[in-house]
Amino acid sequence: MHAHLPSSSGSLTERRKAETRLDIARTAAALFVENGLRATRAEDIARAAGVAPRTLYRYFATKEEAVAPLFAAGAQQWAEAVREAPAALPVRDALRHAAERALAADDTGAVESLEWVRSLLRMAGESAALRAVWSDACHGSEQTLVTVLAEREGRSGASSLQLRLMAALASAAVRVAVETWAAGDDPAGSPAGPAALAGRCIEALGDFRRP
Repeated sequence: MHAHLPSSSGSLTERRKAETRLDIARTAAALFVENGLRATRAEDIARAAGVAPRTLYRYFATKEEAVAPLFAAGAQQWAEAVREAPAALPVRDALRHAAERALAADDTGAVESLEWVRSLLRMAGESAALRAVWSDACHGSEQTLVTVLAEREGRSGASSLQLRLMAALASAAVRVAVETWAAGDDPAGSPAGPAALAGRCIEALGDFRRP
């Protein structure tokens, strides 16, 4: 998932805060990958990011939470891709199209972001705190997707139950795809990369028939 900057909407102060959070997140991820989660202190992250420790703790309660914006940025990118998918596409096709776009290893920055995610998810296997950060990001993605799907499908009379079920299934499919890829060694842009796996997982969900 690409770690792009948040939307330009909102006040200048809000955008600067979001940029600072993402800068800290990138720094934390790089240090975790280079030195290991246990060996990296919050103070190390703050120093490398060029902020005071109190600034870091103003944004994040723990060092593990410092990478949350990276996970959240990828989730937001997927939701936006669903929103921008052609309106004529059936919901499953729109979800697959969006997941493949959000997880595409189409440039050096995207590959780097995906490799960070792979490393962080491997670390999460031994860190309950980092697993909780990933879980919260996945849940947040699901909640955002409910809103996006309501915009797309609301006109067709889809119920709240249907929308929540679609979002939950799609979010689980993408999570399984990313976690499966992260557990292996296949390149991000390969046929076994996260974009390809996400497409296959969403395809396997069927046509989202009404319950």
